[in-house]
Amino acid sequence: MRAFRWDMFTEFFVKILPYISVTLTYVVGSVLFGFFIGIGIAMLRLSKKRALQVIGSLYVTIFRSVPSVVLLFVIYYGLPMWVENSFGIILEDTDTIVYVIVTFSLLLGSSMSEIIRTSYLAVPKGQYEAAVMVGLTPFTAIRRIVFPQGFVVALPNFGNIFIFMIKEGALAYTIGLHDILGRGMYLGGLKANVYNLELYLALTFIYWPCTFILEKAFKMWEKSLRNKRKKEKIC
Repeated sequence: MRAFRWDMFTEFFVKILPYISVTLTYVVGSVLFGFFIGIGIAMLRLSKKRALQVIGSLYVTIFRSVPSVVLLFVIYYGLPMWVENSFGIILEDTDTIVYVIVTFSLLLGSSMSEIIRTSYLAVPKGQYEAAVMVGLTPFTAIRRIVFPQGFVVALPNFGNIFIFMIKEGALAYTIGLHDILGRGMYLGGLKANVYNLELYLALTFIYWPCTFILEKAFKMWEKSLRNKRKKEKIC
């Protein structure tokens, strides 16, 4: 059995590290677009109209049931075909990261909608009604009364979404994206996959700090917001 090669571990680590920027790009993009999709789906599910509730529930059910990698391939191969057949637009030159962001935005939209919906319901309805009664517009009441409280409730779940994307987004390498994992697999192939242990340890020591820092950052942010809310109540 061969000895562990620290020089190969270091080489992999150094060459893969710059590709964190690619991973963070689709993570932030997917979470951002997923958030807006989630707002729309949450509004459908909170609607008083039965038909809109059914549409919202159907969206959540479908995208929660489809594995990420399956949807990724459906979007990667199906979206260009549909756009070309429907609009005559060829997407051959479209960057792979676009398909990744589209895929995970749709997936996260279902999870985001549930986070937003439950956070909205967690704020006592009487507070919104009281704000409207004293003269605030419905939009202002939501912005100043409901949103700040609901956001604190939702923040830990938003943190989990970011961490989920850091890990689940690694599937993007299956369609050829050179993110952290994609670049690692490429470099491993150049070495004839001889140094797989060194490669995967290098990947571990890149992914782990990313998720650890995110987890701590969101906990600190949540604590700060809760302390701020407590001070406002005292005042």
